[in-house]
Amino acid sequence: MHESYNAAANPEVYESGDLHVLFVGESQTPTEHKLGPKVYDYFLLHFVENGRGQFVNESSVYKLTKGDCFLIHPEQLVSYASDPIDPWRYRWIAFTGDQAAELVRRAGFTPQLPVFHADPSSNIPDLLQGILQAFRGSMPSSHLLSIGYLYQLMAEAKETLVKESPLPSGESGVQRIVKQMIHYISSQYAYPVSIEQMCTSLGYNRAYLSRIFKKETGITPVTYLLKLRIDKSRQLLRGRPELSIEQIASSVGLTDPLYFSRQFHRFYGESPSQYRRSVTGQSK
Repeated sequence: MHESYNAAANPEVYESGDLHVLFVGESQTPTEHKLGPKVYDYFLLHFVENGRGQFVNESSVYKLTKGDCFLIHPEQLVSYASDPIDPWRYRWIAFTGDQAAELVRRAGFTPQLPVFHADPSSNIPDLLQGILQAFRGSMPSSHLLSIGYLYQLMAEAKETLVKESPLPSGESGVQRIVKQMIHYISSQYAYPVSIEQMCTSLGYNRAYLSRIFKKETGITPVTYLLKLRIDKSRQLLRGRPELSIEQIASSVGLTDPLYFSRQFHRFYGESPSQYRRSVTGQSK
């Protein structure tokens, strides 16, 4: 086993911005190689390709091996060292920017949860190698490429962290799922989507989602979606007098104008045409 070190910095210098990969690298570390205790002023993610080692942050000690990833947060006192018998080979990526902390949070990392184990078929080594090659070649697209690969890496981290987490059962977990449902409905209402499609997208059983949604909001997801569509149609009826009733129905995801009119009357006691005349003074 031969010691090696290979790294490259982003040819586009960071001054400010939403997200920026600073540098990437790879190394076969020597026996008892150690860094720290020290702090960094950027995020630093390591992927262990082979061997073993230990990562220590301010809250825990982690014994790591092939396939493990560990994330160092800015300003956190850390140290990490290779195993004295089986020193690790790892890759790393450093990144910063105004949106870096939010990206890390959305992936599921916290200072108390900085480690995950990647799937054996993980693309993380290839992603990091791709950035390394782009930086070393000073490719014109290297900065944008590195951002895209970083997002892919964080997406893979999130998939793994979600699998390792139990199904949310507490109050906060239920509320988070309901917020996801409301966000999905609010962003998709204009399309002919169904509650079944939403449940499939979120990865939960329909009966479970319907039960917790009604408990939190007082109405079923079906009723919530329909009422949102009708409320959006009222906005269009007031603000877009040039649109026909059929066009408005279609604009809120209801392709049958008769069904739209019936549901409008169900919620507000009048037809869409009657409502439009009452608020705009538009004649028959």
